[in-house]
Amino acid sequence: MFFDLLLAPVALPLNGLAWIGDKILEQASPELDQKEVLGKRLLALQLAFDMGDLSEEEFEEQEEDLLLAIQALEDADAEESDP
Repeated sequence: MFFDLLLAPVALPLNGLAWIGDKILEQASPELDQKEVLGKRLLALQLAFDMGDLSEEEFEEQEEDLLLAIQALEDADAEESDP
């Protein structure tokens, strides 16, 4: 316990920085995950079309929806990064 008190001036700021880093990752991860999921869905859609499981009309409709969702996420990211 005495050792903890001696290290407190060094350990507490480091713990605070680690906490801030964790909070930043918590905020960034869902957006990255969404883009990754949409990208995987787009690849799966392409594969289903290539295998003949989807008609061209179904493919184009679903592809457009996914591409618009990806574009919306990218636009939101751009707006957040612009001051």
